[in-house]
Amino acid sequence: MGINKVILVGNVGKDPEVKHLDKGVSVARFSLATSETYKKDNQKVTNTEWHNIVVWRGLAEVAEKYVKKGTPLYIEGKIRSRSWDDKDGNKRYTTEIVVDTMQLLGQKQSGDEHASEKDEPLNISEPDMPAEEDDLPF
Repeated sequence: MGINKVILVGNVGKDPEVKHLDKGVSVARFSLATSETYKKDNQKVTNTEWHNIVVWRGLAEVAEKYVKKGTPLYIEGKIRSRSWDDKDGNKRYTTEIVVDTMQLLGQKQSGDEHASEKDEPLNISEPDMPAEEDDLPF
């Protein structure tokens, strides 16, 4: 038995792309940037990694309403790799982070009625996620 667990804290790179599938199931996809900064030869160097994020069901609905480009997020999930054939018949590969828990970070904006009064982050988990969705169209 193994463990496949990812924890990322970063900023959203683009507004989520949300699809509403059959039976009311929603899926949202967006990129998340994580950065490390270190010194090399007395120069500050920043290395940014881009992650493909996938959120399902209730988390996708939250992402659709509250997540925008630049939003700081804490996420927990697992790494998934998949492949497909593109329209030209070429084999394509991608690695994604499928999210179980998402927390919106940052301070409440003035006039934001959805943030809590104590500026606490919004923490959402997706319970009872199925292990695989074999009948999904992608």
